[in-house]
Parts: sequence; structure tokens; C-alpha cells
Amino acid sequence: MSLFLHGMVTIDLTGIELQLRSQDDRMQVFDPVRRKWVVITPEEHVRQRLLLYMINKLGYPAGLIAVEKKVTYGNLTRRFDIVVYNGKHEPWMMVECKEPDVPLTEKALYQLLSYHRTIPCKFWFLSNGHQNYCADASDTTEVRWISLLPAYER
Repeated sequence: MSLFLHGMVTIDLTGIELQLRSQDDRMQVFDPVRRKWVVITPEEHVRQRLLLYMINKLGYPAGLIAVEKKVTYGNLTRRFDIVVYNGKHEPWMMVECKEPDVPLTEKALYQLLSYHRTIPCKFWFLSNGHQNYCADASDTTEVRWISLLPAYER
């Protein structure tokens, strides 16, 4: 299985406006999936812009998206960034977000793969807000890098 990152996806975030507020001298962003205000960090900024893009521009249903849920693999407990479920409520796409200053390397991909072992998904998506990679992982013998985020699978 080739894990080499290639075939960057271009995402047009024009018009994606985050809902921000200042609370206790900290900037917060409204998360449309968790329906709550969260402290905005560089990684959270990337995650929230991607969520709004997926929901508002691609039509992914907010009710079938999970954000920062725990997964356990062996003795490790981690939190994945985003999982999108299909219409049958099966994990469909796993998203790993990094802050903009963190280059996407195979290390980030291996982190995503560790989550994939626990929650197998048809698609993987890695983003730091500047670099974006999407893979069709439905064939377990070969990962196929694709140039667009897929249309939502109902």
C-alpha cells in the first residue's frame, strides 16, 4: 500500500466566515456540529473552516458529522478531529487537521491511519488549511489519492 502524499486538493474557502466572539479575554469560535463555543487555536481555526466548507459548500449533513471524539486503539486513547458518517450512519470520511504551520508529512498520515484502524472509513482527508490531501481508501490493498473531496454519500 503506497502512503505517499500526492495530488493536493484545492479548496475554495471564499465566503467561509467563522462566528467569533471574545469571552474572558480569549477568542472563541462557534462550532456548528458540537453547537457550542470553543477556544480558537490555529488547529481549531482549520477544523472550523473545513467544517463550514463541508456543510455549506459540499452539503455534508452536520447531523452526521462527529468532532473530536475519543477512539481507543490498544492501550492508546486519542481524539480524532472529524468523522463524517454516510446515510447509513457508517463512518465514511476521517479528517485529520493540523495547524497551518505544521507541514503535512507521513507522520500526520500515520496518525490518521492509527485512527483508521479503529474506525475504518472509505475516505481520508488531511489538511493544515494550506495543504489538503484526500484518499479513497475503500480498496484495502491500494490507497488512491484523489484531487477533489467526494460528493456526500447518502
